[in-house]
Amino acid sequence: MGNVITERRGHVFIVMISRPERRNAIDANTAEDLFRAWRYFDGDPDLYVGIITGSGGYFSAGADLYDIDRLINRVTDPNGPLGFTRLRLSKPVIAAVSGYCVAGGLEIALWADIRVADRTAKFGFLERRFGVPLVDGGTQRLVRIVGLGRALDLILTGRLISAEEAYQWGLVNYLVDEGKALDKAIEIAELISRYPQETLRNDRLAVYEGLDKPLSEGLIIEMNYGLKSIRAGEIYEGVRRFKEGAGRHGDIINI
Repeated sequence: MGNVITERRGHVFIVMISRPERRNAIDANTAEDLFRAWRYFDGDPDLYVGIITGSGGYFSAGADLYDIDRLINRVTDPNGPLGFTRLRLSKPVIAAVSGYCVAGGLEIALWADIRVADRTAKFGFLERRFGVPLVDGGTQRLVRIVGLGRALDLILTGRLISAEEAYQWGLVNYLVDEGKALDKAIEIAELISRYPQETLRNDRLAVYEGLDKPLSEGLIIEMNYGLKSIRAGEIYEGVRRFKEGAGRHGDIINI
């Protein structure tokens, strides 16, 4: 799909932004390609976990300012200017980050459920220098992940932070050696793919729908998704396997 490369690996779907000559900056055409890729992923019952990454040693420099007029016209797009950052998928996504993950690229990484970074990764809202607003979820997601003080630090100063600092903040979940981010993301995705999927997805959605709700409301959301999972029947198969000895002593591999 033009500037987006996709790959299936079993139940895992990899989406790679491929404009290395522009540090994987996203123009309007690439935004459309990304939208189509993620809708395809979400609609395919054989795909369980997605991975978003970039080519050429970069994650993404965000919006391509050479295509600013077309991207401005996309600000009110219900799916987000970069194509998909306002979508709530029914399945989990992992960001595999190396090199620059800045501006809209950082907003893309925040859209993912889990972030894996290698030691070359750098994070920041560099668009602060040019009067470009955050319109792909950055002002809303970053504060939920790292807290108000740290979120405002990055949003207001526009400074870059290293992969190590991002890991210390909790912005990055896994920190790996240079060139290993995608490998680690695939490892995590394959683990997630082994679990009963409907219950996993329902628990994930309960987390998102309960954000910023009072605890009493959040518990009702959790209960309703839990009942949906119970009715799906995965629990009964899981209990059977447990009784037969699977997963004992915290084993998450031989399940």
